[in-house]
Amino acid sequence: MNIIEPSLDGTGLRVGIVAGRFNDYVSNNLLKGTRARLVALGVADDDVDLAWVAGAFEIPLAARAMAKSGRYDAVVCLGAVIRGETAHFDYVAGEAAAGIMRTGQDTGVPIVFGVLTTDTLEQAKERADVGKGDKGSDCAEAAVEMVRLLAVLRD
Repeated sequence: MNIIEPSLDGTGLRVGIVAGRFNDYVSNNLLKGTRARLVALGVADDDVDLAWVAGAFEIPLAARAMAKSGRYDAVVCLGAVIRGETAHFDYVAGEAAAGIMRTGQDTGVPIVFGVLTTDTLEQAKERADVGKGDKGSDCAEAAVEMVRLLAVLRD
């Protein structure tokens, strides 16, 4: 069996980030982890663009625009949807996830799902915290890994 293990070298890659302002405390922490890890992987900070949108529901459309622009090798989507007392969580979380997934499939550009879907604000804060869960860092790695993997698979 041949195992394909892509490089985590981000040198020369351009990455778009779409972040939701709703629950921005969480989004900002995810963003810190994402940016720090991208730089550690060799992505120049000048090669990273950030677009803020209202919330998780708006993320897929902005991600699609970034992906279709041809300027980005990958797009990282960051935000948080926290369960409340109504069904709003189910609609927003599900549609954000579906839209983000569809964008990657439709464009062929790696689109990373970094929208936390948690039951409580405390859970979201812990997962976004750079010193604890650091899901932003995980998203940066996934972006670079997918770009490099697709380059190998497409050759």
